Amino acid sequence: MQGLGGKDVRLGRWNFGAESRSAWRGVSLALGFAVMGAALAVGQGGAAAQSFGWINFGPSGNDTPGSSLSTNPTDPDFVREWEANPPKGFATLAKANIEATKMAVRQYLMIVSRGGWPQIPVPPNKTPRESLMQYGTTDPAVALLRTRLAASGDLRGGNASSSYFDGDIDKALKRFQASNGLTPTGIADKRTIMALNVPADVRLKQLKVNLARLQEAAATTSKKYVVVNIPAAQIEAVENGEIVARYAGVVGKSDRPTPLLHTPITDLSFNPTWRLPPTVISEDLIPRGRAMQQKGQNVLVKFGIDAYDGSGRKVDPEKINWEKVSPGTYRYSQKPGKENPLGFLKINFDSAHSVYMHDTPSDRIFGRNFRSESSGCIRVHNIENLATWLLAGQNGWGADKVAQMKENGRPLDVRLKKPVQLLFVYISAWATADGVVQFRRDIYQKDGVGEIAASY
Repeated sequence: MQGLGGKDVRLGRWNFGAESRSAWRGVSLALGFAVMGAALAVGQGGAAAQSFGWINFGPSGNDTPGSSLSTNPTDPDFVREWEANPPKGFATLAKANIEATKMAVRQYLMIVSRGGWPQIPVPPNKTPRESLMQYGTTDPAVALLRTRLAASGDLRGGNASSSYFDGDIDKALKRFQASNGLTPTGIADKRTIMALNVPADVRLKQLKVNLARLQEAAATTSKKYVVVNIPAAQIEAVENGEIVARYAGVVGKSDRPTPLLHTPITDLSFNPTWRLPPTVISEDLIPRGRAMQQKGQNVLVKFGIDAYDGSGRKVDPEKINWEKVSPGTYRYSQKPGKENPLGFLKINFDSAHSVYMHDTPSDRIFGRNFRSESSGCIRVHNIENLATWLLAGQNGWGADKVAQMKENGRPLDVRLKKPVQLLFVYISAWATADGVVQFRRDIYQKDGVGEIAASY
């Protein structure tokens, strides 16, 4: 379910067939990854066909409108499906990615030495969709787009001076979008152009910084592990070096960042009680309580939250004066139920930052491209599948039992017989074994390049 390569072409829109592999392998050649990419693709028994790079964006040279995808990429359903159910691809912390990233550094040194790439005019905020560069349009900026995509190896051949947005540009732009953490719509919207306009020397610096992070993290992985890549807002379940599943996630806001950590997952809490963490109490609950009190409302009553004093006694919510409440006055919790923000499952592990991974009663955000929205914890789409994998081998536990727990709503804590390694990492630039260079937003601005790599 997490890898869309297996979906019906009419529904999934992604085909990892031979033509697609051949087309994208040409891009890898242009980037100087041919030998390594071919060897690793063979060595992994065809696993490379599931990478982001080899998604089929239509036959080469076919300029029939709509041929690049079997559905309209401007359809919001396309965006939601792509974002919520990402292809499996290659494991971010695969040891083969270290050498691939070193080669990417060398390639980007060459790109920078040649002068980098041109800047493309950014469309204004409220430009109508039909005026944006996309398949079939003619615009002087298309020639700049051609030059830009050719410089990074996403586009090969074609008329370099043409201002017509043809099928080759359409496919190249979708490849760029997919490898830069954007939905591959083939539309040169403002977000895409801002990503295209990140200078080559900035991308080079990101690759160098992230190579060190990748080397450190990859050296610590075990046979079976879960990794949250914060800039990608995605979770990977990895076993024997191969991705079992990739999940869309929600990570912390820039002012409430998700911390880095390396710790084992120890147990699962089905239908858990939510014990409000300190940040939520101080930044959300108390300000909301004061605002609602001024309107004659009670935040605890409205959201079904219980307050307890220092002795553990439950406090009458009507007797609380929110103007006098400070973060340490009470402890707060919310019972299991449809309004509980943890949903039906919480994944537990040791953390000095009071963060955890959990379900959510509202999954709409998983269909968005930008998912830095939490208070530091990680929300996981299709978390029941991750739970089933974590519980594999434990008597009585399988997909049916997990589904039963979701349905019955009864609280239950289950300890894993064998803890599973968990890593929260910050990898915003890397290359994979097929030679595709990947970039994600530097959402916490950890790469030392300023806002430019975080502003799209």
